[in-house]
Amino acid sequence: MSGTLILVRHGQSEWNLKNLFTGWRDPGLSQKGHEEAKEAGRRIKAHGLKPDIAFTSALSRAQVTNDHILKELGLETLETIRDQALNERDYGDLSGLNKDDARKKWGEEQVHVWRRSYDVPPPGGESLKDTGARVWPYYMRTIQPHVLRGETVLVSAHGNSLRALVMVLDGLTGEEIVKTEIATGVPLVYRLNADSTVASKEILEG
Repeated sequence: MSGTLILVRHGQSEWNLKNLFTGWRDPGLSQKGHEEAKEAGRRIKAHGLKPDIAFTSALSRAQVTNDHILKELGLETLETIRDQALNERDYGDLSGLNKDDARKKWGEEQVHVWRRSYDVPPPGGESLKDTGARVWPYYMRTIQPHVLRGETVLVSAHGNSLRALVMVLDGLTGEEIVKTEIATGVPLVYRLNADSTVASKEILEG
């Protein structure tokens, strides 16, 4: 067996709370989101996991989640690499809109297609497939080598950038991954074999 990959979706953001499309916009965490991030750190610690390096996106809600986790682990000075390759899916013209208002403007069915199809992007934005096209190469080139050296790697990112990773790690189809929910602040722990295949997966709930 090789190393360990810990994936954490950021805690609830202010815009999650307000039911807004967020994408590359940069709201902070809600009070609940701060607590979720701290709890993620406590769960990781309780399972005896100690990251050797951390990766996060260029957006503050993921960075603050990462900071909370590392503080709970007593690893505030751990090397953390920030890159927009791990950013949330870009929702384009939907960014900043209330999801109910978007349905009124474009219709329930069209908004559902943009949100829940694999390869249909909203106007000016990215599909999940597009998001994967930047996440996968970054993972292969920059993150995975650390895991294959036997390190424990923490990735604090977003619902859709993590969906793209989970799709590959779990061997899911485009249809399957869009139905997969990734909860805020709940760590997913993958242990990888030396050939990069998944040896085990554990969801650190409750």
